[in-house]
Amino acid sequence: MTVILYAIPAFFLLIGLELWADRRAQRGHYRLNDALTSLSAGVLSRLMTIVHQLLPFTLYLVVFDALAQYQLSQAWYIWLVAFVLYDFLYYWNHRLGHEVSVLWAAHVVHHSSEDYNLTTALRQTSGSFLSWIFYLPMAVVGFPPEMVITVAALNLVYQFWVHTQYIDKLGWLEAVFVTPSNHRVHHAQNRVYIDKNYGGVFILWDRLFSTYMPELRNVPPVYGIRGALKSFNPLWANLQVYSQLWQDSYHTARWKDKWRVWFGRTGWRPPDVAARFPLQKQPLADFVKYDPALGARVSRYCFVQHIVMLAMTVYLLLTLDNLTSLGTTVIMVSVFISCMQIGWVLQRSKAALAMEGPRLLAIPLLWLASGLPGAVVIVLLVAHAISLVWLLTVIRSEEDEFSQEDEPQKAPLRK
Repeated sequence: MTVILYAIPAFFLLIGLELWADRRAQRGHYRLNDALTSLSAGVLSRLMTIVHQLLPFTLYLVVFDALAQYQLSQAWYIWLVAFVLYDFLYYWNHRLGHEVSVLWAAHVVHHSSEDYNLTTALRQTSGSFLSWIFYLPMAVVGFPPEMVITVAALNLVYQFWVHTQYIDKLGWLEAVFVTPSNHRVHHAQNRVYIDKNYGGVFILWDRLFSTYMPELRNVPPVYGIRGALKSFNPLWANLQVYSQLWQDSYHTARWKDKWRVWFGRTGWRPPDVAARFPLQKQPLADFVKYDPALGARVSRYCFVQHIVMLAMTVYLLLTLDNLTSLGTTVIMVSVFISCMQIGWVLQRSKAALAMEGPRLLAIPLLWLASGLPGAVVIVLLVAHAISLVWLLTVIRSEEDEFSQEDEPQKAPLRK
């Protein structure tokens, strides 16, 4: 957690540089709605880590204390072995995350972005409760828990920079390491690229286990998932596949199939359910990005509200050890509600825009009632008061931009 926290400023600096380069080159790799959804998903992932991080750590510690074969030292070469071994186990965690339905349901959020840029790296799952099982062999061998937590964070930080379209192939590095080129393949929904390049740091595992695929010059990657999300709600991005699995499990008649829906091969559906409730997937040639049109003022408003939400999140992460349980809960609820609201407004929901006023009024009052520091509450109150005035002008000037019944406009696929 600490390693990732220290890396956050660098993440946002690099995102800013890539965004500047994208605007200058006019390549269209960034859309505000998609990028904000990626960042919101990342925020929710951090919040859920706060909630459930104790469980996997405790599980690892129990196995380490009971079954560790050795007491490994803190020597540099032990750290190196831990880093490589963790990436090997990450490969299998990641691969099964694509091949087993219930694991894919947790991982799919990372692939739901239809753009590919550095914000995509932060679009992480909020519900990966089973992933730590894959790393328990390290506990049996005797790698200390704090060592595994650190190399896990370093592995995740490494993966940030490969989510870009601005770095071409890197020569001999392509044969050893995960690079932007071979990770673009992993995020593509083109048939030739599906289920390829699972490595976190080293691409060697993909070469060894026959899941490697180079980026082809004549097949530009098309990003996203075949069962398109069509939403900017980060909560729904996490729940979409779980919802489908639950419905299929409920409707199928055979008890064996109710189990297989969850733990079978990704994409498998019971024959009786597939016949009654067919899922139509358009050919990739007809793919268009989900891109509801918004007026410039509404877009700017959403961007600023997202900045305020990120500030609340950073404050939470920096002061977590000093906050009361009530204060932590209030900030987390505030961030969660803000993430949902911003996503709904980006989807052109008139009702969501109407709910912005109550949100802007309620959150500072909740912070004040929970006993959070007065100076922080005052800053938040001022920010929300300014936002409330701004909201009134946005609603008045952009009311024609919103309609709950309108069919969302879609952006044409860029190749």
